[in-house]
Amino acid sequence: MDMTPNNLVNMAKLLGLDVIALTDHNTSRNCAAAMTVGREIGLTVIPGMELTTAEDIHAVCLFPTLEKAMAWDAYVDAHRIKIRNRPDIYGRQVLMNENDEEVGELEHLLLPATEIPITSAYQTVKSFGGICFPAHIDRDSLSILSVLGEIDAACGFKTAELADKSKLEALRRLHPILDTLHLVTDSDAHYLENMRDAENVLEAEDNSPEAVLRALD
Repeated sequence: MDMTPNNLVNMAKLLGLDVIALTDHNTSRNCAAAMTVGREIGLTVIPGMELTTAEDIHAVCLFPTLEKAMAWDAYVDAHRIKIRNRPDIYGRQVLMNENDEEVGELEHLLLPATEIPITSAYQTVKSFGGICFPAHIDRDSLSILSVLGEIDAACGFKTAELADKSKLEALRRLHPILDTLHLVTDSDAHYLENMRDAENVLEAEDNSPEAVLRALD
């Protein structure tokens, strides 16, 4: 298992990154360890989650504090389908501490959709003190455009994430709402080798989670 808290945070530091967000699927329970490592080496780790909505759409959820992220984690846990994980098929769902030691394992599979609809995701996350935006909107599956065909302004999103910046102009022609949103690109890394160099810049007051969330929302 390569994506341990120390490997993840130290790789980000080696790549020249100042800020990363940890957004595991439908859980925030490994954020505490990564944030501890980040504080030790001087890299900001924003606690978050990649939510799977009721429509099977991925949405990035980010929080200014671990406490707010864990309150959201508890809410999501109470609103997701509980299917026992099959580690032989889907892999283990391990919880680790800041020393990369295993301290637990999540019993229920994290991949299935929750009961939280995309139409209320922004406001619901906002009520927990965080921000939310649709993930990898340019992908052919698990994205708001692939599932719904459009980003409805009534959803309230202020930001959207692109996996491939080269697709932006074509998407803008098809979806004028993108001209009204902040657009961000990140590595969305599931493996260490997918992490990118510091090629993207976000203008914020400083590197704190609070400042980054204000810049995105």
